[in-house]
Amino acid sequence: MREEYDFSDSKPNPYASKLKKQVTIRLGVDVIDYFKKMSEENGIPYQTLINLYLRDCALQHRKLGMEWAS
Repeated sequence: MREEYDFSDSKPNPYASKLKKQVTIRLGVDVIDYFKKMSEENGIPYQTLINLYLRDCALQHRKLGMEWAS
């Protein structure tokens, strides 16, 4: 392994636009427990499962149906 590398001629990463962005989000304990249980069953990290679920919702243009109690 070299002690130093020269990246002056390197090109921008073509996949940079598809990278993940770290955010802070508050989720209910029950929601986290649900995804952690699914994670154990499937062998996929729970944060990855949450990301996959949210991505599917976005791709399918799912809308949340809510009704407020009167």
